[in-house]
Amino acid sequence: MPITLTIPEGLLSPAAQAEAFAGLTEAVIEIAGLSGNAFMTANVVGSINVLPKEHILAAGKPVEAAFVELKLPEIALATSEAKRVFIERATDVVERAAGGQLRREYIWSNIVYAPEGAWGIAGRSYDNADLVEAITASAA
Repeated sequence: MPITLTIPEGLLSPAAQAEAFAGLTEAVIEIAGLSGNAFMTANVVGSINVLPKEHILAAGKPVEAAFVELKLPEIALATSEAKRVFIERATDVVERAAGGQLRREYIWSNIVYAPEGAWGIAGRSYDNADLVEAITASAA
């Protein structure tokens, strides 16, 4: 379940970047109700993209901002409430990590869904039933 955090240079220290990514990971696992699930935990992956300040834009102009993108299979965080809670938590996590250097209104989040059968881990294509089976087999 890849998470991509995109930020401008200098916004977050390396420690704050790690804190933010850990918080985003924890949020998606908790909201999915899968805390302690070995399969799920091992497969929340991602990247932190630190770009030159002039490459982070809002309204076509450079701005101190952060973007959180979460990619999921169709069955994950499937309810409107789960999506709402993730976006709220993701914003809280990034805002806290920024320590007052970033206004909340400059944190954008989105959730992107892969269609049935388009989820791959270690070269294996998983459909929704395969994912449920793998998650269930790893239940704590």
